[in-house]
Amino acid sequence: MRLTLQREALLKPLAQVVNVVERRQTLPVLANLLVQVKQGGLSLTGTDLEVEMVSRSALDEGAEDGEITIPARKWFDIVRALPDGSKVTMTQSGDKMTVQAGRSRFSLATLPANDFPSIDEVDATERVEISESALKELIDRTAFAMAQQDVRYYLNGLLFDLRDGLLRCVATDGHRLALCEAQLNGESRSKRQIIVPRKGVHELQRLLEGGDRVLELELGRNHLRVKRDDVTFTSKLIDGKFPDYEAVIPIGADKLVTMDREELRAALQRVAILSNEKYRGVRLEVTPGQLHISSHNPEQEEAQEEVEADTRVEGVTIGFNVTYLLEALSSLRDEKVVLALRDANSSALVREASNERCRHVVMPLRL
Repeated sequence: MRLTLQREALLKPLAQVVNVVERRQTLPVLANLLVQVKQGGLSLTGTDLEVEMVSRSALDEGAEDGEITIPARKWFDIVRALPDGSKVTMTQSGDKMTVQAGRSRFSLATLPANDFPSIDEVDATERVEISESALKELIDRTAFAMAQQDVRYYLNGLLFDLRDGLLRCVATDGHRLALCEAQLNGESRSKRQIIVPRKGVHELQRLLEGGDRVLELELGRNHLRVKRDDVTFTSKLIDGKFPDYEAVIPIGADKLVTMDREELRAALQRVAILSNEKYRGVRLEVTPGQLHISSHNPEQEEAQEEVEADTRVEGVTIGFNVTYLLEALSSLRDEKVVLALRDANSSALVREASNERCRHVVMPLRL
């Protein structure tokens, strides 16, 4: 096998797949990338047996077909360290791969391509299309609310809820919930729910660049596959039932408080400085035209802020974990946000003033 490629053209596909490879492996070959040269194209595959990423790119003329596996991190670090504009030539000789660029020369140990594991073929039960920018937005606006190493394993991932021509992403850790939905391309009346594990969500989030390119999503019984012209991403699914998230969205939260998002976020960040480090609690008190925010800690220190608000609500005082509020606000885009309240013991709904496409539910905190 032999190939020649500009450093930058090689670095991009390498960067796309190298993060899938775990630093600690049970099998030596899982620390490697599968490199395949065929018909003038280069294919790089990385996997940890849960997530698989395949990146494709065109090669200069004169490439010789072949396949082998190369240590992922070492190869990536070598290419990244080469000077900009370098022309990288790779030549396989026996069980060694030589990487050459200018006066630099590296010899890497390889393992046979036959040893490289492959994720099972996805038996797709549904295929849908969505723009890359829409899928990226869905994940960016919800992934932060996923649980981490929760015993309720089905919370350690992101729900993809397919319904009535929409794709809805939902995440919750039991204390807050993030939901966002987008229109699918074309007509789709399929109904299906799958849970993508945390690592798969983060790798997909890193991969997506935005833009108008159309992605094809293949939903299988045990896998999700996302296809783009240059990359194919596959993730195993969490086998479990996601809770009825719609039952968590507060009904009757008719006490509306509309505020400037940045002004509210800045005020919460300041008040958070003197909040209890363990509980991160802040108290919100709503009066007509104003939101009063306060916090205190065991050292008897206090912080207070006042934010102008478009509201006629009076006499509602409620506590929240300030981190949950700040993360919800950071995922919204509108200049104006709405805080919908019912009473001091009920969850609050945080959304953009112009639409309800993205909603966040935050449970109250007793202070």
